[in-house]
Amino acid sequence: MDYYVILSSAPGRRTAAETIVVEEFAHAVDWTTSGLRSAGWAPDAGWRSATSVSRGMRADPRLRARVVPVTRDGADEVHGQLGGGPLPAEPALRSHFRDQQSFPASTPLRLGPAEVPEGFHERRVYRVLFAGDLPVDRLTDLAARWRPTAGHGASDPAPGGRRRVGRDEHSWTLRRVGRDIAWALDLTSLLATTTDHTIGPVLHELTSVVRLRGLVPVTTERFA
Repeated sequence: MDYYVILSSAPGRRTAAETIVVEEFAHAVDWTTSGLRSAGWAPDAGWRSATSVSRGMRADPRLRARVVPVTRDGADEVHGQLGGGPLPAEPALRSHFRDQQSFPASTPLRLGPAEVPEGFHERRVYRVLFAGDLPVDRLTDLAARWRPTAGHGASDPAPGGRRRVGRDEHSWTLRRVGRDIAWALDLTSLLATTTDHTIGPVLHELTSVVRLRGLVPVTTERFA
């Protein structure tokens, strides 16, 4: 699950938390996004559907400027500060998901060469889209986090990394896309066998790392 705190827009209360939003993406069998479920909590309203808020977090820059991605511990702390006590366990939070935003299924687009390097069975390319912006210091932080395992140099234009999980090899890059209105994490996975069980955990970890730097994940697409 992903957790967010929305700050107050009232004058003089710019840094005060007013709402907690909890989200969970649903995925197809190939790890692409098939849906998004969400719920929100505020002291005066309790738990309720947050479908419209989730859309606004991705489409409305003014709302997104008030959105702070947090860990579950961070959401639990704010929940207590606002008088809600301990944050409910995840199964209880899921009971507040009333609606699901569905994402249309599509055939993977072709991005990059189709050939598979020797020693591997399949090559896949994924793109995780994010809304928002990243200050330079957070980009630097990501580059420092990933570079020790990446083989990238200090002059590389975008943060990226590389990791081998079992016999599978994963490499990724974070860059601006869409005339600088969004960010994309591009992941290339070279699978040694017919199984793809390493892709999901890698996508989840990388998405979480980027999200906690301030961006809001929108969808995961497959390009090959």
